[in-house]
Amino acid sequence: MSRIGKLPIEIPQGVTVSISESNVVTIKGKLGELTQKVDPDIIVKVENNEITVNRPTDQKRHRAMHGLYRSLLNNMVEGVSKGYEVKQELVGVGYRVTLSGQVLDFSLGFSHPIMLELPAEIKAEVVQEKQKAAVLTMRSYDKQLLGQVAAKIRSFRKPEPYKGKGIKFTGEVLRRKAGKTASSK
Repeated sequence: MSRIGKLPIEIPQGVTVSISESNVVTIKGKLGELTQKVDPDIIVKVENNEITVNRPTDQKRHRAMHGLYRSLLNNMVEGVSKGYEVKQELVGVGYRVTLSGQVLDFSLGFSHPIMLELPAEIKAEVVQEKQKAAVLTMRSYDKQLLGQVAAKIRSFRKPEPYKGKGIKFTGEVLRRKAGKTASSK
């Protein structure tokens, strides 16, 4: 039995779960609504304020999907009730980000600015203090979408290993390399 898959998902107060005949799970909460199509072989039940995910056999394919769908449904329940947050720092001289509406405008040392329009589900805020790295904070109820947008932003200028300049997640530990050393003659 999958250690993750067999755990029941607790449904918090104010969250409603509905399952259609075509195995589409819809979860509504105070922050939003998410839907997930579940494989027809996986059995999803709602009883006693808990969601349980079961598999019919011990085939490798069923074992793999058992834990996957349980994790996806758990992330959905947590997202619509509490939400998720990602913080990214822009480390480097002249690296800036400005927010106007749902459009982020990055200045990352290129000859041109980079513009990114955020999806409607993501709320962003920028904190830029003098002598400190700019911090971009994004919040959403959709963990998958938030991670995808954060990875896209990080890909604009990944942190380099010598000075650590670039866009990194807050708390991320970078492996630093030693630079060139002068030869002694």
